[in-house]
Amino acid sequence: MSVLPPALPARHANLKIALLLGAAAMLATLALMPYLVAMMSQKLAHIPVPLSVVIAAQTAQTAVLCWLVGWLGLYLGSSYGLDAPWLRSRIERRSSSMHSRWAWTIFLGFIAGAIVLGLSLSGSSEMPQHGRQALANAGRGFLASFYGGIVEETEFRLGLISVLVWLIARCNGRIATSWMFVVAIILAALLFGAGHLPAAFASGMAHATWPVLRIILLNALVGSVFGWLFWKYGLEHAMVAHFSADIVLHVIAPLAL
Repeated sequence: MSVLPPALPARHANLKIALLLGAAAMLATLALMPYLVAMMSQKLAHIPVPLSVVIAAQTAQTAVLCWLVGWLGLYLGSSYGLDAPWLRSRIERRSSSMHSRWAWTIFLGFIAGAIVLGLSLSGSSEMPQHGRQALANAGRGFLASFYGGIVEETEFRLGLISVLVWLIARCNGRIATSWMFVVAIILAALLFGAGHLPAAFASGMAHATWPVLRIILLNALVGSVFGWLFWKYGLEHAMVAHFSADIVLHVIAPLAL
């Protein structure tokens, strides 16, 4: 009969999980680059340094940031149930105490992506794509979807929500109640929406007040769904839902338009 090794101390497990998130963020950033280069080709053509240097610097920066933010989020949030239970159970070689809802999570992600897509296209003059253009955009969109699911969820859900809950709970004797989680989820979702503005400005998508508000609110809408999944089921469910939503927006949409 096999005997499982003793569980790692929490601080060691947090560090290992954070390192895994940093490594995954590095790969996801590299996968994002074809999409980013296609979307901002004119802007990138005028940078004074080689594109390879920009890619290397951005990849390293994102990997280190996700490692640090991931560790901080686990350190502050795990005591409030904000964790990465699936990864933790693998690292500690034990079964997870949280129930997984993968099919429900994928369904929610697809629904969130479809709602955002429908609201984005209402009243727009989106031109249809044909043949190789649609396939190329869908391929780049598939690769870019890993960035949203890994990097953005590590930063805005694991990192930001955990920090916000920890800060708010300190005003209540370090006891977190449900409304604190809701406030943290909404604030993180709004900041998540605002975080999409630099890329929107660079690509020309945000050129007036209404497009700016629409970008913030639509991303905050799906960000709230991801935040709720993170609160109830853990970081991995938020990642899967985000990836599923991006598949609708960046893969299915270019092929269907």
